[in-house]
Amino acid sequence: MSSSSTARGTGRENIPDTAAAFAELADLPQEAPRRREVREGIVCAWLPLAHRLAGRYGGREEGDDDLRQVAALGLLKAVDRYDPRTGCPFPGYAIPTIRGEIKRYFRNDLWALHVPRRTHELRAQVHRARKEVEIRPGVTAPSVRDLAEHTGLTENEVLQGMQAQESLSTLSLERPLSTEAGRPRTLADTLGADDPAFGLIEERITATPALHRLPRRERTILYLRYFRDLSQREIAAELGISQMHVSRLLERSCARVRARVLVDGCRPADGGSWAGRRVVPVRRRGARA
Repeated sequence: MSSSSTARGTGRENIPDTAAAFAELADLPQEAPRRREVREGIVCAWLPLAHRLAGRYGGREEGDDDLRQVAALGLLKAVDRYDPRTGCPFPGYAIPTIRGEIKRYFRNDLWALHVPRRTHELRAQVHRARKEVEIRPGVTAPSVRDLAEHTGLTENEVLQGMQAQESLSTLSLERPLSTEAGRPRTLADTLGADDPAFGLIEERITATPALHRLPRRERTILYLRYFRDLSQREIAAELGISQMHVSRLLERSCARVRARVLVDGCRPADGGSWAGRRVVPVRRRGARA
């Protein structure tokens, strides 16, 4: 059956008469050479329907040609899956299939980032509501409240849908913003970075009271070693003591600070202080006595 005979209209809205073609396609085996010809004839006959459905989703950032290709893919799936023996008219099966393929394209392929399904629904609902409200007399730019009243959504949900409408694609970090001192300033220059010192804030706050309780010489040794990065030999020469003595003082100071931090970090359940109380260390299971 040729595509021209397959596309013969019935006289009612130019709906193709493909019942005989579908019946023949259902009886043909998958490897039959004629199956491809019959299938192509059916697809060509119903292709205008797919293009009309794609046109209803036009007027956005995506191109009309892309939407037509997606709709044609949905039509192919409908033709391959349709069973004329069910008694369901082909348009009743093909239209939801084509629309589903277009919506799947919007949901999975059009967005640069994966967003929740609810965000997709809000975007479509707000987009449709804006068109419906704009055709009202005297309304040129509907407000968030207007859209919320029209859709029954909250204003926050309307704002989320409006933001999603403008967030289909991402911006490149190399996008130029301005030129400063002969050097182009890109979007990446405006982004912050994690400060490696953030991870030490809690430790510094916890250790500061314990450090203040140390003798002055021990604090000086810790400062020279860990803030000025001097070696033990250089510290010994500056303070006029032996290197072995510097090593012992460093070890003792660190042990005192560590013990004080552990005590200060474990307050009694009543919120008081450990001062004047007998602290019994808890031995770990399996540790030596």
